[in-house]
Amino acid sequence: MQNAETPRPKIRILNILLAVFAIVAGALLVWGGWTLRSAADLAVTAQEARTAAVAELRALLDAERASLEAQRKLPRVRDAVLGNNLDGARSALAGDWVGIEAVEIHPADITPLWGNAERFGYGKLGLLVSALDRDGLQMAVVQDAGRPWLALAAPIPDENGLVGVAYVRRPLDLLQPPIDRAAPSGAYAALRQGGRSLIESGNITLSEEAERGAVALPESRLRVVGTSPYAEPGTLDMGGLVELVAGILVVVFGLALVLVPREKAAALARRLTERKAKGVVEAEPTLAELQADGKLETARPSPAKPVEVKPSAPEFTVERSIFRAYDIRGVVGQTLSADVARLIGRAVGALMKEKGLRGIAIGRDGRISSPEMSRALIDGLRMSGIDVTDVGMVPTPVAYFAAHHLRLGSAIAVTGSHNPPDYNGFKIVVDGETLSGGAISDLYVRIAEGRMPVAERRGELDTVDIGQDYIDRVAGDIQIERRLRVVVDAGSGVAGDLGPRLLEAIGADVETLYCDIDGTFPFHHPDPSDPHNLEDLVQAVQRAGADIGLAFDGDGDRLGVVTRDGEMIYPDRLLMLFAADVLERNPGACIIYDVKCSGHLAGYVLRHGGSPLMWKTGHSLIKAKMKETEAELAGEMSGHFFFKERWYGFDDGLYAAARLLEILATRAEEPEEVFAELPKATSTPELKIEMQEGEPHAFIEAFVAGARFEGARVSTIDGLRADWPDGWGLVRASNTTPILVLRFEADNEEALARVQEGFRAAILAIRSDLTLPF
Repeated sequence: MQNAETPRPKIRILNILLAVFAIVAGALLVWGGWTLRSAADLAVTAQEARTAAVAELRALLDAERASLEAQRKLPRVRDAVLGNNLDGARSALAGDWVGIEAVEIHPADITPLWGNAERFGYGKLGLLVSALDRDGLQMAVVQDAGRPWLALAAPIPDENGLVGVAYVRRPLDLLQPPIDRAAPSGAYAALRQGGRSLIESGNITLSEEAERGAVALPESRLRVVGTSPYAEPGTLDMGGLVELVAGILVVVFGLALVLVPREKAAALARRLTERKAKGVVEAEPTLAELQADGKLETARPSPAKPVEVKPSAPEFTVERSIFRAYDIRGVVGQTLSADVARLIGRAVGALMKEKGLRGIAIGRDGRISSPEMSRALIDGLRMSGIDVTDVGMVPTPVAYFAAHHLRLGSAIAVTGSHNPPDYNGFKIVVDGETLSGGAISDLYVRIAEGRMPVAERRGELDTVDIGQDYIDRVAGDIQIERRLRVVVDAGSGVAGDLGPRLLEAIGADVETLYCDIDGTFPFHHPDPSDPHNLEDLVQAVQRAGADIGLAFDGDGDRLGVVTRDGEMIYPDRLLMLFAADVLERNPGACIIYDVKCSGHLAGYVLRHGGSPLMWKTGHSLIKAKMKETEAELAGEMSGHFFFKERWYGFDDGLYAAARLLEILATRAEEPEEVFAELPKATSTPELKIEMQEGEPHAFIEAFVAGARFEGARVSTIDGLRADWPDGWGLVRASNTTPILVLRFEADNEEALARVQEGFRAAILAIRSDLTLPF
């Protein structure tokens, strides 16, 4: 029997547990208080360091400007330029300027440089244009000779005007030390121009939050940004002091709970030893003795059940032709069915599993086949163990929005876009990346090889109405300054519901045309790039006396615009308007446009302080290039617009319409007067030549190999584009339907006819049986 003086085990254990809890809780309070104090101290230190760095950088840049200002006005520089001694002018301009990397002198008339702008460098050319337009020294970071440099440009004057323009290149490294000093341990600082971080230092995980600490550097496009981890004010706004004191007291209490009983236990142990020597206390059985007597059973773990995952092979052949350059697209009942959609879902699900992803948003357009395609796709995804959030019938950009808003990172839009009613397809985003090219082909290979294991756990299915969240998000950022009257033509596509609601939410008066969703598209084809599809909209705008007409395509990711006068404003001119607006807040930003856009676009972007870049047509290809170049804006001649500034970087016709109304509402002029200020050439819309499946790309290969255009600068990044000083022409293969797409532009009708005749001869030399639409 246990002696009455022996401490009760339960009380002793409870005492120890309470002590441990108190020590751990106190330690956590101490750690939290210390962290709060450290974060508060770091925030103050980082702010002081950033202020000092800004002052240091301003002094450095002022010194650079002063050097060029002094050198460019030297008589020997002017005289050397006037004497056409460019080497002497460069040497005189460099003088004893320490660390200068390169000096160039160009004539005041830089028009010839436009002919080779891509090779010369858009950023460099834009800086020269800015210096001449503003008749003063300009500074920016530009890409030159394959890397970024701090560049300065300034006109070289004489008594009669300008004799040239100087360009000086300086290493960007000279600005690194101040940025390093602006980021004490744990903080972040960067030098930025537009949306690009040129120099970074410190904790880069804080980069997205750093703009709140932005300080512009005067007379340049540069700014210093920085931040430190957010510092909570703590209890009573004392920056962690209360937590520190409370934590220390709790730790002391816990230690007391341990130490005081130990002293008592030691005294009791001495008494027990004495009593045991006298035979009073019986020895208790050990654990081994209890087990030997069968009074205590030991738990035996059950063996783990092995899980076997077997790859499955496709039950039938899937047409490779539906896996296109930047999405999956086919004819329902021929190359596309519910079974194919299910396999696509399983393939995407398997890809997501390999990446460690669990959830995806699914949206669909208003086509008759879309509900069935969506159900099968969702079933395939869930078979792979992927949790699906079905956002229902929404425009494609709203499905993309759901991936961001619901923090899923992945989305699929079931849509045939602007194709005929019997088409359908899938636009796929996985972990923030729009699948295109090889990634689309890999899905086909995965299906063909059966690498789509069925998961042991079937994915969950949830349904969410995301439409109002989308409207609230846009309307929370955009409210137009004056009411505009707008007619919206959705072409019976899926944008017919949310499009008008969104524009009304930002303050517009909206009248609707063909906004009842009907997947047969009974009134006209839902493609706003074709002027014939806009004829009814023009009449509706004129009847209503509206300010402007807006048209969306079948899935709402493209925008078309007409004025009260009946003019179709081509998307490349809309992109000019958007670019000027974006560049006001992001000088130097990269603006991307596709090969079908106007030849005037690059110069317009340069004159507004941006860096233009021509790229391939295709929404996924454009988005990938935007991410690579950190562009703030992109657009395609088809009417796709991609806003990174203030938005998410995906193509969104509804959001582009809201941004357009925002710009027009700030202007006192009528919309047609605003558009009239934009450069305009004589041009054609997109012209199309129908072919059989597979023929367009084969034709382009032959055309690129055989066509010759005298005096033209030829680009083959997407089809063939030939640019002359007074016009250009393009022929390329569509990646969505089996057609050739052509477009022509020139300064006047005569030049346009000459460009078209050159292309006519070159095309018919490859395929004399083709009927040309020009």
